[in-house]
Amino acid sequence: TFYLYKSEWAYKDAKPFVSKGDKVKKGQKLCIVEAMKVMNEITSPYDGVILDVCAKENDVVEFGKKLFVIGD
Repeated sequence: TFYLYKSEWAYKDAKPFVSKGDKVKKGQKLCIVEAMKVMNEITSPYDGVILDVCAKENDVVEFGKKLFVIGD
């Protein structure tokens, strides 16, 4: 399960970890993916700008699914 918001209980009032247009640094937390009841922090593999967020809050995601597009 894909979590973009910092608070799963009130995500409509919470801010997302990142949004389209945000500048990110290598290692910065982008989202959380829950797998088998374990919350995994997904971090940026490099510096760049979020060009697109490909998954939505609470989407079921699989290995290899594109979550973000990061560019220069």
